[in-house]
Amino acid sequence: MNQAALKKIVIVGGGSAGWMAAATFARFLPPPACEIVLIESDEIGIVGVGEGTVPLMTHFNGLLGIDERDFVAATNGSFKLGVEFRDWGEVGNLHFNGFGDYGDAIEGISPHHHWLKLHRMGDPRPIEDWSMPYAAARRGRFAPAETLPAEDAFFKHAYHFDAGLYARFLRAHSEARGVRRREGRITGVDLDPETGFVRSVTMADGETIGGDFFIDCSGFVGLLIDKALGIGFRDWSSLLPCDRAVAVGSEPVEHLTPFTRSTAKTAGWQWRIPLQHRTGNGHVYCSDFISDDEAAATLLDGLDAPALGEPRLLRFKTGHRQRFWEKNVVAVGLAAGFMEPLESTSIQLIQTALARVIELLPDRRFDPVMIEEYNRVTQGEWERIRDFLILHYCPTRRPEPFWRHCAQLPIPDTLAYKIAVFESCGRVALFSEESYQEPSWVAIFLGNNMLPRRYDPLVDRLPPEHLRGGMNQRANAIARAAERMPEQAAFIASCCAAKAAA
Repeated sequence: MNQAALKKIVIVGGGSAGWMAAATFARFLPPPACEIVLIESDEIGIVGVGEGTVPLMTHFNGLLGIDERDFVAATNGSFKLGVEFRDWGEVGNLHFNGFGDYGDAIEGISPHHHWLKLHRMGDPRPIEDWSMPYAAARRGRFAPAETLPAEDAFFKHAYHFDAGLYARFLRAHSEARGVRRREGRITGVDLDPETGFVRSVTMADGETIGGDFFIDCSGFVGLLIDKALGIGFRDWSSLLPCDRAVAVGSEPVEHLTPFTRSTAKTAGWQWRIPLQHRTGNGHVYCSDFISDDEAAATLLDGLDAPALGEPRLLRFKTGHRQRFWEKNVVAVGLAAGFMEPLESTSIQLIQTALARVIELLPDRRFDPVMIEEYNRVTQGEWERIRDFLILHYCPTRRPEPFWRHCAQLPIPDTLAYKIAVFESCGRVALFSEESYQEPSWVAIFLGNNMLPRRYDPLVDRLPPEHLRGGMNQRANAIARAAERMPEQAAFIASCCAAKAAA
């Protein structure tokens, strides 16, 4: 037995990040073998916005032994098949990043190359016509892939949920497995004078809480990683200039759509996340190009149902900590950094951070080589997501000052290389630590009319009439499969309806 094994983990901060951390450690280091304490203050409220996720969330739930239907019901959740983008690039443009490919490879060639040839032959249909998640999403239909015939099941799903209810749900899950919650405000942090490690935190009532391993989930304030350990921030505002958001809930709509909607506005974009009891809405924008009052008015004008209160203002800076893990502290969630929720990466980055901590689980010696590896991989992940988000902005043809500014911003070398490769031959150059795979990159490239100069020449082995006939057959099969699925509202009502509005 490892005599240096962790005996006590202290999680500073609650919310989604804190309670996800608590649930994860309770799964892999269950008390009483390792004591797990989460500290949160009731004075610090949780912004219970509608939260969107990616399919990794289904794996996280499965890992924790959480039943999907219980989770959706408890969080007033709904299902998500992708993100619809409206007016990005130019007003009137519509494209979809779905959780699935455009069908199986044809003779070993990615399906988008066959679409490219079909497009050059004059076929006006968008590539979304070959996307199973889009076919279902635009019809408002949903069923889990595992419940469908194999030939219809080439997609994944994620969720929308209420972030406040999610934290409450995970708190009950974690406390039932031995996690101890300590309510109160932290007023001090004690560092070991020799090693610089965090030894303990001091509560407002004078209690001292020590631990071996500290997880900083204190949000933007970075109580441990920044205030105590002084780890600086790598600012990406010069690459992703949006720095504020206003958010408001609105009344639920009758047609519960299984996708997140992102609509470009004059100085940013607006999200729409449908939940069972309400719709979450927000306007992400750059304060250099629009005032807070104008941004709030834009948000309210873009709602499809009456607002439930006044918009709340959120300020942020895009970027991340210079180091995510320092000594015996790991920053998770907003304490680690922030990227605008354009592709629902917030919860994903919490999940991957926790998975990486478990993979490189330390003991009380905290091997610096393991810490360095964590930081290397995590920084790579953040940079790949950063590049993917920039790709949504840089090809814009919109005339407004904000969008002209975005079109002129510098592009990281890694993204410039990806763009050059795709424009050359339609291939997606994937690096290590990629969160988004080929179909997602293809969706954004083609959705913004970034057409390559050529397609894979091996596509020409198929006679044009065979290509057209085969692609027509695929598109028709996808449409029929989507029509056979139940409407999302009916599916939710049958198995995971919220017991009461919260």
